[in-house]
Amino acid sequence: MHAPLPPLTQIPAQIVAVADYEAYARERTDEAAWAYFDGGAADEITARENSEAFQRLRLRRRVLREMAGGSTSLRLFGQSLAHPILLAPAAYQKLLHPDGELATVLAASAMQAGMVLSAQASRTLEEVGQVARAPLWFQLYLHPDRPFIEELVRRAQSAGYRALVVTVDAPVNGVRNREQRAGFELPAGVEAVNLRGMQAMPSYTVRAGEGSLFDSPLATSATTWRDIEWLRSVTGLPILLKGVLDPDDARRAIAIGADGLIVSNHGGRVLDTLPATIDALPRVAAVVAGRVPILLDGGVRRGTDILKALALGASAVLVGRPYLHGLAAAGAVGVAHVIHLLRTELEIAMLLTGCRTLDEIGPDTIWH
Repeated sequence: MHAPLPPLTQIPAQIVAVADYEAYARERTDEAAWAYFDGGAADEITARENSEAFQRLRLRRRVLREMAGGSTSLRLFGQSLAHPILLAPAAYQKLLHPDGELATVLAASAMQAGMVLSAQASRTLEEVGQVARAPLWFQLYLHPDRPFIEELVRRAQSAGYRALVVTVDAPVNGVRNREQRAGFELPAGVEAVNLRGMQAMPSYTVRAGEGSLFDSPLATSATTWRDIEWLRSVTGLPILLKGVLDPDDARRAIAIGADGLIVSNHGGRVLDTLPATIDALPRVAAVVAGRVPILLDGGVRRGTDILKALALGASAVLVGRPYLHGLAAAGAVGVAHVIHLLRTELEIAMLLTGCRTLDEIGPDTIWH
């Protein structure tokens, strides 16, 4: 075990890309917390593949285009965004920095980036909502305690959250061997504060030769399409389903009233050997055919990655580990710098591929 260093008070000149933050974040995070945030499921193949799949794609260069008046702006669900970069939901951010989600939302507001607050945030949704100056969405894991979930939705709406992001790909935790080896446990003073009072799920341990997860409350109370229909009946907020990789699931989601989809494999943290999200995106986009916006997360590390995602059918992307590394290294300033680097790289990539606006980015931006 190493003693974490204090957060940086200024950004070193050596940090010129978001990947440069990783080493600084590692030095400032204890072993168990690092395993939680940076690790993936099982052998972490999907976690690596998310980034490597972007690297295999090549861009098509166009020259001598008129680029005056270009912009990265867009509208999603009636909300104006300065650029297509949002911050993905991530739990327990006080493990990385004392200010936790408050530092993240300050950075998002300064950089005009949308933010999705995790249901397992270590700061209350009201605290975060009070300081937000950019679009703020709330993530949900649906739970059998429907009165609690309905009240949580009401709290989010009252606090100014403008969309709900329902994570649908994690009915059980993945096999996170790195966390297990590190013995990760939440320390005193860090908890999912917005879930206080929710009816606890019965505990269940599978022992060798004794029963199965399919016999446990984890299986019998798992979220189904009926729960999404119920949520649609109790709120008028836009609902996005996060964790859709299969075209058939995309069809069904739209049929029951989902307002948007997030192509995601949970950062490779739930089921290993799933396809990279950028590889799954085109088939989902073909089925959706523009009926609802599609967002993507997983593996975005460069502005060129954002351009590739938009070219293959996404309206915007969410980033996770990069901004968490910035948070651990330098708090709000680190998160803001990560967003700045990605937006600048996106603008350069647009200029060099002849895409003046986001609408001009399409399949022909990819070299085949």
